[in-house]
Amino acid sequence: MILRKRAPAHHGIALPIETPRLVLRDFRAGDVEAVHAYASCEDVARYMIWGPNTPAQSREAVEGFLEDQRRRPRIAYDLAITLKPAGEVVGGAGLSIIDRANRLGDIGYVLHPDFWGFGIAAEAARALLDAGFRELGLRRIVASCDQRNKASARVMERIGMRREGAFRQSKFIQGDWRDEYLYAILAEEFLS
Repeated sequence: MILRKRAPAHHGIALPIETPRLVLRDFRAGDVEAVHAYASCEDVARYMIWGPNTPAQSREAVEGFLEDQRRRPRIAYDLAITLKPAGEVVGGAGLSIIDRANRLGDIGYVLHPDFWGFGIAAEAARALLDAGFRELGLRRIVASCDQRNKASARVMERIGMRREGAFRQSKFIQGDWRDEYLYAILAEEFLS
């Protein structure tokens, strides 16, 4: 259940996004320390294309998020995942428009390990799917993960995404060739 007013389709996402337990909001300059708390963890970065981050890399990431917020039209929504009621930043979730003509988006998420296993990633990702389909008018949203990242694959399946592909050695990341799974969901599947 998403608790907010809707922006007209194709005009951007109305922020913040509230769910029963979370608030997804734009990152702020003051979030660098919270971002670094999870982005510097080896366990978090193991299957990512980045990290573990140095303090400078975490600062650069937040600066990049702030820059994306100013772009018009906005195509990238990298959002802080915060817990109600205190507003503690526990991770990030992102939705990007990767092909406007074909109404295609991409989502991703990352959490501090202290918050793994509580359904937070699925709740945040489901809210992004809702915003992407209802507010941005996307037709299809995709996500991918390293094939070894079973937890991320389970999140995508839990939110209704379907595995559409298994790609062998599809990306060279941190000195290694990685195998990936591709998941996707269509607007009519999510909204029905």
